[in-house]
Amino acid sequence: MKITDSDVIRFHLQVIHGINVKSVESKTERLFASGAKVFGVPLENLSRRFIPEFGLVPGFLVDACSFLLERAGTVGLFRKPGSLPRIKSLRAKLNRGEACLSTAFAYDVATLIKQFCRELPEPLIPAEIPAALLKAQTLDSLQDRISALQLLSCLLPARNSSCLHYLLDFLSKVTQRCEENLMTSSNLATVFAPCLLPPPNKQEMSEGRFELRILVLRTFIEKPQMFGVIPKAVMDSMGFLINCPLLKDAHSKKHSLKVLWSVKTVPWIQGKTKVRPAVHQRRRESNLPRRPTLRRSVGLEVFPNIAFFRACMSCEDSSPAAAILDALSPSSKQPSPNRIKRDMRLSLFPGLGQGQTASSSVFSAVGKLQAASWSKRISL
Repeated sequence: MKITDSDVIRFHLQVIHGINVKSVESKTERLFASGAKVFGVPLENLSRRFIPEFGLVPGFLVDACSFLLERAGTVGLFRKPGSLPRIKSLRAKLNRGEACLSTAFAYDVATLIKQFCRELPEPLIPAEIPAALLKAQTLDSLQDRISALQLLSCLLPARNSSCLHYLLDFLSKVTQRCEENLMTSSNLATVFAPCLLPPPNKQEMSEGRFELRILVLRTFIEKPQMFGVIPKAVMDSMGFLINCPLLKDAHSKKHSLKVLWSVKTVPWIQGKTKVRPAVHQRRRESNLPRRPTLRRSVGLEVFPNIAFFRACMSCEDSSPAAAILDALSPSSKQPSPNRIKRDMRLSLFPGLGQGQTASSSVFSAVGKLQAASWSKRISL
């Protein structure tokens, strides 16, 4: 299975922030040409220019933002509407490929930018992302909200990310002259929220949800440098996830994601390798012999010279010294396990060999040890 950047980013969002994001469907390039038309045309069919810091950006957006950047001090820019007859004339000229922005009014060009974003067949922010953006804005700490928004911005397709990043960077430059134009980041976010984050249904049209959209765009306008930039921690984790042993045994993408998301730690961020062993490794370890239980340990490990204790109590007629030499000699026969256990009890508790009753405390303790079930005995 091939792990992509989006898989790693969605994994971080799930584990760290608890945000589930569906995979953004990749749109195939359309083969038809749109000519010089600008409005209502997909991004891949527009005439685009390569901007080193952003990538391929539609030519109309580059010309319009460059034109307005020189007039960024205009009061109420993007808030005050332009003239409808002039805007209609400009649209017709732009769709014919005419260069007409140099003589236009600032309010008219600003309105055309909003119409351009609103009339795209596919929104700049794909349908899988807005719900996650709003959820990210409800996180507790400011650092978590910014981190989640940054990760979500990295899930946009390349052409959408380039265009939106360029627009947000331009709006950030407009706010730098807010003392002149009276357009703060909050005002610009309010104006562009219906264009970039339109509500998909009536339930999303509430005032509270609209405020969340404003906060999302306000964060991007105030921090355009973080848009589409993968954090270093996520970059460092990509090598770990690609070589993760949990994915090597997976046979399908669905199964592998379940196995991957079952890991609740993030070892590549913490600098530790807390990885569960693979399935075949756990099976191999389960086949290894178990450690001896208490019953065996007491007889053979705690008292290794059990023959010595047996010899002390073996024969009443022979002397103890002769019995010890007989027991320790190499030629002596090995006693049976049952006799070893019996003789060990006699050596430790000699009173039992003289007919001591079962009511004694010592016998009761030994009897409890013998009566315990095998599964409950403690292993050393």
